[in-house]
Amino acid sequence: MTDKCAPYTEGIKYAGSKRKLLPHILAAIRPINGLKTVLDGFCGTTRVSQAFAQEGYKVTANDISAWSEVFAQCYLKADKPDAFYEKILVHLNALHGKNGWFSAHYGGEKADSKKPFRLKNMQKLDAVRNEIDQLGLAWPDKCVLLTSLILALDKVDSTLGHFTSYLARWSARSKRDLVLKMPVRPPQNKAHEVLRGDIFDTIKNRRWDLAYFDPPYGSSNDKMPSSRVRYNAYYHFWTTVIKNDCPPLFGAAGRREDSRDRAEENPFEDFRRGENGRLTALNAVDRLIGQTDARYILFSYGSGGRIPREELLQTLTAHGKLLEAKEIDYNKNIMAKLTSTNAWTQTGNNKEYLFLIKKGV
Repeated sequence: MTDKCAPYTEGIKYAGSKRKLLPHILAAIRPINGLKTVLDGFCGTTRVSQAFAQEGYKVTANDISAWSEVFAQCYLKADKPDAFYEKILVHLNALHGKNGWFSAHYGGEKADSKKPFRLKNMQKLDAVRNEIDQLGLAWPDKCVLLTSLILALDKVDSTLGHFTSYLARWSARSKRDLVLKMPVRPPQNKAHEVLRGDIFDTIKNRRWDLAYFDPPYGSSNDKMPSSRVRYNAYYHFWTTVIKNDCPPLFGAAGRREDSRDRAEENPFEDFRRGENGRLTALNAVDRLIGQTDARYILFSYGSGGRIPREELLQTLTAHGKLLEAKEIDYNKNIMAKLTSTNAWTQTGNNKEYLFLIKKGV
């Protein structure tokens, strides 16, 4: 059901989803006069970008993930009418499943197979994904089909919302057939921009009226290395669906080789301290806010993150005037219920912090 204070948006099961936070985000920025251009710096499944677009803002959506770029292209850049894509979706839905790479690695039939999908749906994926590559579509148009495919897969999975371990028994939804549907896109605006890259590269030589940041923030638990929360590990399967590159895999979950913990580091998740004695993650936030050319900064952060609330607030207000600070009760994402993950996570109520500052005041 759509919240009465926020427009309808689409997305997948996602640890960083801001679906429930959308009413608070929009309530914070709607009173700002003259707000036209906004940056969604860590856009994830693009729910916030979709909402910004429906509010009439010119949106720049950025993330480092391949699947995030695909979502952003679908909802912000693809400009053909729905009928164009719907005709293709009818064709894709009519394809017969076939055994292929996805079937071999992620499809199961036995009740205790511990696979993320039933074999029938992986066979359908093999047929559909290969056909999409054969259609010769422009990249934004291809992204509409890939978004539809990911949304459909998310409705028939047997996971707890990620792809690092799978349920011992099939979920009820996994029995359904894979069916692609037309994504619900915001009104088109050619001025929207989609970027895929490091946030510090994105903000160079660009300016917005407002920048919204929701960086990955790891855990406040000293025993939990930041690598355990890297999104390229949790959502490696979506990367493979996008690239269709049949990568080398490792482990029982069939993770991409390039999603190993050592593959890359994210300063916003770093649990170590820098030479100045501050948390590396806090230094990254300080640098981000300082280098962003925007009149307003809207920043969200979770109570389970590495940076304490007061230290975060002090850093933000060093760059401008605090206009609003909210602390919102927020149910933990579904991955916190995993036995293997819960041992690492913080106990107690989960809070989401939302800070709005006006820079340079």
